[in-house]
Amino acid sequence: MSEVLRVAPTNMENIYECVYNDGTTRLCTKNLAPGISVYGEKLIRYEGVEYREWNAFRSKLAGAILKGIKFNPVKKGVKVLYLGAASGTTISHVSDIIELEGKAYGIEFSPRVVRELLLVAEHRPNIFPILADARFPQTYKNLVEDADVLYVDIAQPDQTDIAIFNAQFFLKPNGYMLLAIKARSIDVTKEPTEIYKEEVNKLKNSGFEVEDIVQLDPYDKDHAMVLAKYKS
Repeated sequence: MSEVLRVAPTNMENIYECVYNDGTTRLCTKNLAPGISVYGEKLIRYEGVEYREWNAFRSKLAGAILKGIKFNPVKKGVKVLYLGAASGTTISHVSDIIELEGKAYGIEFSPRVVRELLLVAEHRPNIFPILADARFPQTYKNLVEDADVLYVDIAQPDQTDIAIFNAQFFLKPNGYMLLAIKARSIDVTKEPTEIYKEEVNKLKNSGFEVEDIVQLDPYDKDHAMVLAKYKS
């Protein structure tokens, strides 16, 4: 079994690179809940600190980082509204990054999946699971503070419209959106690159300044991550 040789910080806050003696590297985050694995990821002890491997094939944010997205607005102390939090894979790493000074509000529509997210949140007091439909942000407006970052990972044909609607409710001026565009959920007849352009134009027409877009292949086929700043 390969052993970790070193853990080194990346150029993004609270995100690390684990380097193994077989020459491979993996993204990792410092475990906010030592001893607890969320989705079967490897736990690594290095110089008295526990880290969690961050699997880019399980997390679009990790994939975007490895594909070279120029900036990660998720950092220590920020408030994140996460649409499509699912069972907690990516939001658990968000929890590591923002630390206890930050908050991550996880919106999830499926009661069964929310039960899994609640188990993750038991060990992570900065995660706030909310059973709700992201299409109707007015139903959870009293549960969520204004957000520094809106993270959107929902498989809906109108996913960008839903993201924009939530931004109008919750995203602070000059806050950031990370939008995972799922081309095949929007239109299976069009080329993904054409869909990305159309969705990006929606953002631009709704008060966003698009700062970067990265395609997530091979981690997620026909997906792209858009980084946009909210200027309205």
